[in-house]
Amino acid sequence: MPELNRPAPDFELPDLDGGFHRLSDFRGRIVILIFWSAECPQAQRVDRALVPALAGWGRDVVLLPVAANANEPLEALRDASITRGLPIVLHDAERRVADLYEAATTPHVFVIGRDGILRYRGAFDNVTFRQRQATQSYLMDAVSSLLDGRLPDPSETQPYGCAIVRQ
Repeated sequence: MPELNRPAPDFELPDLDGGFHRLSDFRGRIVILIFWSAECPQAQRVDRALVPALAGWGRDVVLLPVAANANEPLEALRDASITRGLPIVLHDAERRVADLYEAATTPHVFVIGRDGILRYRGAFDNVTFRQRQATQSYLMDAVSSLLDGRLPDPSETQPYGCAIVRQ
């Protein structure tokens, strides 16, 4: 698993239209790398909260959802990304990036600072099976901290969502 406060491993993936993107292309911006699903209700819940927040952050923050489930066809990914208003979704068809980051769930969140350093990993918020309403948004807090020049606290939480389907 990539170490916190160390450079985030670079990668290159295609978007749903076949254009390629490298993580390092976004250096200078805060990157939210989130393992994503068209079918997972937790990923859909997170999208509803995250897409409006992106507009408020402007060009300082970029969202890179990564679709890595083996059982989700491209058409379903495209439909969900359009419906949810996501500007880009990367396709990790062979789960190489999911394996590189040891992503376990959708959503599984990684926040990378402007300097390319991994600063947060884990859950979007504190919703779990037993706690149905969020009282803390770990991702929003992490991004706000980095925008203010501070390190996120906490910097790591347990991810929660649907298991990534690898076969």
